[in-house]
Parts: sequence; C-alpha cells; structure tokens
Amino acid sequence: MPGAYNMLSSSVFDGEKDTTYTTLKEFKIFTYNYMMYVNLSPNDSISRFGIGSYSADSGKVIESIIFGATDTVSSSNPATFMLVIEKTGKGYKQVIPELVSRGKKYRLTEDYESVSTDAKTPLDGAWKLVKACRIAGTDTTVENVTRFKTFFAGHFVLGQTYPGNNKRLHTEIAYGKFELTGKSRLKETVETNTCYQLDKKEIDREIALNGNGLCKQTRINKDGSKEVEEYQLLKP
Repeated sequence: MPGAYNMLSSSVFDGEKDTTYTTLKEFKIFTYNYMMYVNLSPNDSISRFGIGSYSADSGKVIESIIFGATDTVSSSNPATFMLVIEKTGKGYKQVIPELVSRGKKYRLTEDYESVSTDAKTPLDGAWKLVKACRIAGTDTTVENVTRFKTFFAGHFVLGQTYPGNNKRLHTEIAYGKFELTGKSRLKETVETNTCYQLDKKEIDREIALNGNGLCKQTRINKDGSKEVEEYQLLKP
C-alpha cells in the first residue's frame, strides 16, 4: 500500500440506491507505518482529514485513526475501519462495507489512482506539529493550532484545526508535491489548499532535521517575518 493516491470517484450505497460523486477532492498517502487522507467538498467548501496507523493483509486494510476532523468538529478518540482493497490498473479500489452515519449503515466505495514517484527523502513519514510561531522583529506570536503533515512518494498532505475568532473550530487541508533542494531547503508545490497561510502555489522553506525525529521548518515572508514550525515524527 505505501504510496500517494488521488481519488477519482466516490460511491455511496444506502441500501436502496447508489450515488457516485466525481467532484470530491481527496488525497491519501500511505507511508510504511501510517496513512493520512485529506478531503475537500467543492460544493460546500467543507474540509476533513484523518491520520492513523494501518495494517494490510490478504486484500484487507485495517486503519486505526488517531485524530480526525471535519469542518467544526475534531476527535482524538481512536476509531478503526476495515477496508476491502482491490488493485486496479491505475491504483486501487477500496470498499468500507458498513459505514455508520447518524444511525444508518452505508457502503462506501472509492477509486484511487497512484501518483507516486520514486523519490525518497529524510522527510518521508508522518509528523505532528509540536510548536508553531510567527516572529516579526522582536515580537513572537505562538499559534494555537493542531496540525499533522505527511511526506511520502514525492507528495505531501497537511491537515489542521484551530479556533477562529468566533470560538468555533476550523478545519483546513492542503496537498501537493514536494522536493528537497539541497540538504536544508524544502519546496512545496500546492495543488489543493484551504489554508490561509499557504497563499502561494510554490512555498520554499528552510528545514533542519536533528536526527531524533524532530524537524524544524522556517518560512521567510516578504516583510522579513518568519513562520517557524517544529514537528515530531510519529513512531511506528
């Protein structure tokens, strides 16, 4: 399963009829130990994401979600999903036979194409933000945000939640391609994005890996201010 995948279609069977959606944007990455997906509904602009560990055997994948968020709701309560996997010429098809929503059972079928590259980097893996701040001159502002980010197969996904001015939770996502340009430079090419901080399609960052599963990423803005993020690698 390791790789980066773009969803082509999603079909929901409610016991009576099958409804297929082709406008939903979803991107999913499987590292060797973790999986993370991000999803955006163009119709209502609702973002959602989930991250967790997984195991694969005999055409089945068990996903153990450790954190998930949809729009104004998030949860760190563990949740497990069993997927039936069928490989296709483009990638794979996954089926969740019994997905319960609001007391009703559905069958969810999703078709994905592989967009993986052969790129291997020291950033590959699933990361959790431990600290984020903005530095402008002598002023430092610490962000109140929960953020996960996964890099693998030449692609990245990002999911985050934060409290807005109205005290309601906000969920944002982004995904695209990435490459390391030298030992200390990261370039991200954003393909889909609902994060107000990612105002450019291409974003350059300075990175520093300390060898103990910590990564520091720094983005320097045009006004000279800095966006500094520190991540912890999720262990197997």
